[in-house]
Amino acid sequence: MKIGVVCTSFHKKEIDKMLYFVQSESNDQNIELSEIVWVPGAMEIPLALDRMLQSNNLIGAIALGIIEKGETQHGLVMGQSVVSSIIDLQLKYNKPIGLGIIGPGAKPEHIGPRLESHAKAALNAIIQMSN
Repeated sequence: MKIGVVCTSFHKKEIDKMLYFVQSESNDQNIELSEIVWVPGAMEIPLALDRMLQSNNLIGAIALGIIEKGETQHGLVMGQSVVSSIIDLQLKYNKPIGLGIIGPGAKPEHIGPRLESHAKAALNAIIQMSN
């Protein structure tokens, strides 16, 4: 079973940890991470997923990112747009996408405790939907 991963460079330190959790869990589940792509931020995730899911070799993909709480509604609007696009891509390609995006509205103190659970949940969504 081969999957791809799209990671955001924004909050890279935290996303590196999430990717580590995905890699560890995928090794335990005998899943190959055949493609890992880095994008600047959450808004670029859908385009990278669209390009990635065109491959017939992949059964699905994971999106890893963080959308933190800001002083305006920007993060909320961005988060809704990104998730809506991800849902559309699942339907377009008939392939699951594991949503490993913390937020929108994540406060700094909420991010650390969610890194492992969100990363593993995204991978497990792919496993469950591909069976």
